[in-house]
Amino acid sequence: MGIVNVTPDSFYDGGKYDDTQSAIRRIASLVKDEADIIDIGGESTRPGSQGVSTEEELERVIPVIEAASREFDTVISVDTTKAIVAEEALGRGASMVNDISGLRFEPQIAQKVSENGAAIVLNHTSSRPADMQKKTSYSSLIPDIANSLLISAQTAMAAGVPRENIIIDPGIGFGKTTEQNLEIIRRLENFCELGFPVCIGTSRKSFIGEILGSPLAEQRLIGSVCSVIISMLKGISIVRVHDVLETTQAIRTVKSIYGVN
Repeated sequence: MGIVNVTPDSFYDGGKYDDTQSAIRRIASLVKDEADIIDIGGESTRPGSQGVSTEEELERVIPVIEAASREFDTVISVDTTKAIVAEEALGRGASMVNDISGLRFEPQIAQKVSENGAAIVLNHTSSRPADMQKKTSYSSLIPDIANSLLISAQTAMAAGVPRENIIIDPGIGFGKTTEQNLEIIRRLENFCELGFPVCIGTSRKSFIGEILGSPLAEQRLIGSVCSVIISMLKGISIVRVHDVLETTQAIRTVKSIYGVN
């Protein structure tokens, strides 16, 4: 899953693709690099971000989704927590919704997904981005996240989303400390055992910067790719990344070494 942030303030590539032409060039590059899914977002969800209005988010993502659906034969996902944005995006060419709230903010997203026969990624977060890093206390980290994801999945299925259209994501960096993020990666098998495909997004996040002593997101490529490979070996189905070419090359190399397809 290749990331396209149509935003001025995302933590890594904010401002690079905040107009339709530059976003389409970015998508063309990701498709060339063999991305299977293009995830288009118009609202930054980095820790501390305040969010944008529905109107502004629509203005950012809908032209890009429309153009991408015309130009590329690939799965288009919209990264949003707003039901109106999800509905518009699904009507303009998207076939997947990536909801970082796991239906906690606007559960009616599930109905829009169901009506359009789309897929949904249900991400775990402790709170909204503005204050999620202040809420990192859990009774028991892995069971708490797993239970929350199962509740999100039940909400989706109750709205008519088929089980096979549901993907879960333990939410690396969404209300977790560095050590908690590492523990999630160590125990990814626990999430794979829940019976849904699992997505994970570690790409260039701050916990990798803390491990490497790299304050700049631009310095975190190798750590990001390493985390992806470990995640894939533990059974993850989808990895959400900025660097599709490097990630694809690493995965292909590991598959060749292990002799697996």
